[in-house]
Amino acid sequence: MSINSIFQFLVPKDKKFFPLFEEASSNLIELASNLHKAVNLPLKEREILFQKIDELEQKGEDITRQTNLELSRNFITPFDREDIHTLITSIDNVADYLHGAASRMRLYQVDKITKSIRKMTEINLEACQNIDSAVKELRNLQNFKIIKDTCARINKLENKSDNVYNKAVFEIFENETDAKNIIKYKEVLSVLESATDKCKSVANILESISVKHS
Repeated sequence: MSINSIFQFLVPKDKKFFPLFEEASSNLIELASNLHKAVNLPLKEREILFQKIDELEQKGEDITRQTNLELSRNFITPFDREDIHTLITSIDNVADYLHGAASRMRLYQVDKITKSIRKMTEINLEACQNIDSAVKELRNLQNFKIIKDTCARINKLENKSDNVYNKAVFEIFENETDAKNIIKYKEVLSVLESATDKCKSVANILESISVKHS
């Protein structure tokens, strides 16, 4: 067997890591979509979606755990082990914060959903869709420009989220007189804004990986 044949044998065709990344990013879209649907429903109709979000968050944790198990089992990986761990963890972090926003709405019994909350769930959903698009390009790391452009869109969405958040917090303190409501709305908005920050972190990792392998 030639050296080239041995090398080709050792290079993973990856039937493990890429499918796990794609499953995680697809799960993220579903979670963000359910959250966006929930904030457009009356309080009494949200619970079924909140329960679905609980399930999707758990599914995301299971995917992260499976990915880390595969890292421990496989000597050869499609790219740096540290990057694999960081990427799957960062995707899971987005899911955690989106789940956190849903949990706070449920816990605080937030009845009236503001336009700002709806807008921020919409921004997060769009950011998650872009994450999914970029993750799918990892199978062919020559498509650097596609990943770069997708990550740039996520960065713009994060800036948009910051603007929505800052305006919303200003309006809360300007117009809301009930201290409990101030705490409720600010807490939900803060977690949603953090979720978009985590989307930006995923974008930075994806861009870094693509640069290394382009």
